[in-house]
Amino acid sequence: MKDYYIFKSGRISRKDNSIVFETNDSNIFIPINDIDSLCFFGEIDINTKAMNFLAQQQVVVHFFNYYGWYTGSFYPREFLLSGDVLVAQVKAYLDMHSRTYIARQFVQGAIHGFITNIKRYPDVGDAAVDTLQQYLSATEEQSNVLSLMGIEGNAHELYYSTFPVIIKQTIEFEKRVKHPPNNMMNAMISFCNSLVYTHVIKELYKTQLNPTVSYLHEPSNRRFSLALDVAEIFKPIYADRVIFDLLNNNMITQKHFDKDLNYCYLKEDGRKIVVKAFDDKINTTVMHKKLKRNVSYQKMIRLELYKLIKHLLNEEQYQSLRIWW
Repeated sequence: MKDYYIFKSGRISRKDNSIVFETNDSNIFIPINDIDSLCFFGEIDINTKAMNFLAQQQVVVHFFNYYGWYTGSFYPREFLLSGDVLVAQVKAYLDMHSRTYIARQFVQGAIHGFITNIKRYPDVGDAAVDTLQQYLSATEEQSNVLSLMGIEGNAHELYYSTFPVIIKQTIEFEKRVKHPPNNMMNAMISFCNSLVYTHVIKELYKTQLNPTVSYLHEPSNRRFSLALDVAEIFKPIYADRVIFDLLNNNMITQKHFDKDLNYCYLKEDGRKIVVKAFDDKINTTVMHKKLKRNVSYQKMIRLELYKLIKHLLNEEQYQSLRIWW
């Protein structure tokens, strides 16, 4: 099963056991058993027959707007329900000590990813690594989520300050700006982070976890806040490494951005390059230290969620992923 990324505009319908993508030029048939998730970047018309079929087959669908920014997901009715897990999730959220412990693990996983990435680029120097190590140690002293988020914010700011050294191209990147991105680098980061977020949503759907009960980010009725939590661990590993590789190999340059919009809009040809690189990354396998077998980057997300479930059910204390490769 694969993730399908559709950039052209057209119509989605059902034909027997396939999803049909109809354009003015052709019809493309995708067997439903081949689809893990769908990502739509173009203007798509879709009927209820197709949506019901996708829901029956537990296919999560993600939508991106004209600028390539994530707008939302079609999250079919949950099929892996567990009252025990839901009750445990809520109890852990309501207990400040339990919530803070889980939130701390998400922050520590993120900072560990920052450190590991920076160490791959000797030109950055040791000062940034030493300071990030101090932030990592300081998380153990925090007794509430707000102070943890403050440390994470400081760590992110320092980490992003190393990007002009890591990236060989001349880039304009003074600070992280999200809504909307204000330059090429912020557009790249936002786009790649949204890809990580959608992959976490897809994996959450395949577990008994409720995606709206979170620990680092406040639960919200507008977003899958648990996906935001878990994505913090994986953004340095998946999104940032793709960004570094694409820019340092000149596979993405300013020409892939709209100059008239201050380079804050990644054009379609650029999005295709990024998505291809990200898809290759997510399907890469590494030898898992505990399982002693090759595991894909995508499966790493599911394993992380299983670890969280075990923690919530008091089976095994949760420790977030510490990247070793």
